[in-house]
Amino acid sequence: MTSYAEFHRRSLEDRDAFWAEQAQLVDWKTQATQICDYSKPPFVNWFVGGSTNLCHNAVDRHLKDRADQAALIFVSTETHQERVYSFRELHAEVQRMAAVLIELGVKKSDRVLIYMPMIAEAAFAMLACARMGAIHSVVFGGFASGSLASRIEDASPKVIISADAGSRGGKVVAYKPLLDEAIRLSSHKPDSVLLVDRGLATMNWVAGRDKLWEPLRQKHLDTVVPCEWLDASHPSYTLYTSGTTGKPKGVQRDTGGYAVALAASMKHIYCGNAGETYFATSDIGWVVGHSYIIYGPLIAGMATIMYEGLPIRPNGGIWWSLVEKYKVTVMFSAPTAIRVLKKQDPVLLKKYDLSSLRALFLAGEPLDQPTAQWISEGLGRPIVDNYWQTETGWPILAISKGVDDAPTKFGSPGKAVYGYDVKLIDENTGAELKGANQKGVVAIEGPLPPGCLQTVWGDNDRFVSTYWNTIPGRMIYSTFDWGIRDEDGYYFILGRTDDVINVAGHRLGTREIEESIAGHPNVAEVAVVGVADQLKGQVAMAFAVVKDTRLLTDEAAKLKLEGEIMKRVDGDLGALARPARVRFVTVLPKTRSGKCLRRAIQAVCEGRDPGDLTTMEDPAALQQIKDLVAG
Repeated sequence: MTSYAEFHRRSLEDRDAFWAEQAQLVDWKTQATQICDYSKPPFVNWFVGGSTNLCHNAVDRHLKDRADQAALIFVSTETHQERVYSFRELHAEVQRMAAVLIELGVKKSDRVLIYMPMIAEAAFAMLACARMGAIHSVVFGGFASGSLASRIEDASPKVIISADAGSRGGKVVAYKPLLDEAIRLSSHKPDSVLLVDRGLATMNWVAGRDKLWEPLRQKHLDTVVPCEWLDASHPSYTLYTSGTTGKPKGVQRDTGGYAVALAASMKHIYCGNAGETYFATSDIGWVVGHSYIIYGPLIAGMATIMYEGLPIRPNGGIWWSLVEKYKVTVMFSAPTAIRVLKKQDPVLLKKYDLSSLRALFLAGEPLDQPTAQWISEGLGRPIVDNYWQTETGWPILAISKGVDDAPTKFGSPGKAVYGYDVKLIDENTGAELKGANQKGVVAIEGPLPPGCLQTVWGDNDRFVSTYWNTIPGRMIYSTFDWGIRDEDGYYFILGRTDDVINVAGHRLGTREIEESIAGHPNVAEVAVVGVADQLKGQVAMAFAVVKDTRLLTDEAAKLKLEGEIMKRVDGDLGALARPARVRFVTVLPKTRSGKCLRRAIQAVCEGRDPGDLTTMEDPAALQQIKDLVAG
């Protein structure tokens, strides 16, 4: 290809030939007879007639050339364990897990719910399900019983795999009581619960239902479980989107399209090569953990690091020490994590040999320019933002470094990725906005490329109504995010369409205001929400974490800092965007996956019930805001 523009154009205009080429990056039992069937929009089937297996592509096919190469690197700074599994060892463990699941009655197309900490057995479980054609549904470990119960009810698993406990920050989180209560609350009851005993917490035993992993594993040390060759459209897993209200929304992923999408992304976006090491700092309970801890790196023949612990324990250099030790070439994290590390001693960035690291990729939330610049200068490595969703499973917007080495722009996740026909749409008229720097809804013209969601589990109507019928006059996939595109084709995400602040009839993205405030040298991170106002409809309210916490006890200093921030926003965006107040806090309320709970902040500011807070990391963070607002 002469340029990325040509590469992207061909992926849309010569779609079938393009994806037929990408399909050669994975192994097939039978080749597809049709690349793309879009006869029933918005539903699409990729690689019709083809059969493959995710586990075969992630594990078995590497045995010939790299059986003794590292495949899974498990590191826990919570339990002080570290273990490297070669592809040969991973292959054996996955078969043992599959054999145990078969003994427990699991068959092709059955659901298996995985509610586990970041331990190697969780990876074995996911790959074992893929191996035998069972559909896994991973629920983030430590989810409260009510949230877990609704997911059990929706997925109706035959078996649930869990553990006695996880650990976070040195504090044991017992999973078994949460799971027992969730099963009690759910109308669906699993046949069996398979439990990994880590020796962290005692477990109350339910006779007949509960089984211990290790004794069953010992029975199947040499059991051979061949891969089940699956139709390309066979579901590989469901994953429930966070923050949904009412009935959980299970994103359903296929097998063949997902394998191809991941293999292609490892080549064209992440530039990961067989024999190298990939380190994604996410959790398997989220989509990044599925795509870029488990499946993507292994499909590419890379070793993948599975890390249990915090980025600042035992110190703020732990991640960089792992980069040095395992010669990590590609790293993937979230802006929140980098903002946490921003508060640590900058010497830690220079303490370790990071020469193996080619790039740090960041996604999961908008990446503000100050954070991107700080980590870029600190590491001396390219920082590549990318934008995607649980629903898509792999990036929508990125810089495809494997195609051409286009420059990154701080604050932008890049350009439309190959296969995605991304458009900016006027939410009121449905018209496409083709000019530069026009704000619209980021939308994708169908068909969605391989690897994206097939539908919502068990609810095709909801798939259509939620994602495809929200923009007047046209069927187009909405991301529910505002964006603009500059004259060079780079996109900038401005926040959720449902997090837009409407001030006196002017619509402002929270991202724009947050970016401005985050640029102040004494601001570590910030959340901006729209709060109801009798005069203007809404006003912006900002909550900022300061770097120098001594300011929090000095009223005069706080007023001075608030004034400086107001002036900064005035200068960057105009007086219209100026927050009504800037309040200073020690921490922002977040989910355990690091997403800021802006809607809960907004509800507290408006005197409303903040709703379901089961995913909140630290309840004291929201209480701090309540106290400020009340005062």
